[in-house]
Amino acid sequence: MGITLTDTAADRMRTFLAKREKSAGVRLGVKTTGCSGMAYVMEFADEVDVGDTVFEDKGVKMLVNAKSLVYLDGTELDYVREGLNEGFKFTNPNEKSRCGCGESFNV
Repeated sequence: MGITLTDTAADRMRTFLAKREKSAGVRLGVKTTGCSGMAYVMEFADEVDVGDTVFEDKGVKMLVNAKSLVYLDGTELDYVREGLNEGFKFTNPNEKSRCGCGESFNV
């Protein structure tokens, strides 16, 4: 299935990546935390690690390690503005529920 980006998310990521001298792309993953069990992680990646799967969509490379891929496969990222807040939104078909504050999820 892979990981995809909306046009808005791709534009925003390309803007961030253009400001960096060295970048292999954006690393996406999950970590254990929160009241529901897992949270999304997104950071710049300077290099591709052994075991990473690389997805490219709309000119943006996304790197995902094998542990996170089982949770993120099929996810679409969007960049949204809601009132005064803005940020990346993960639409993940593997998610079963989210905690009340929206910071963590479970599968």
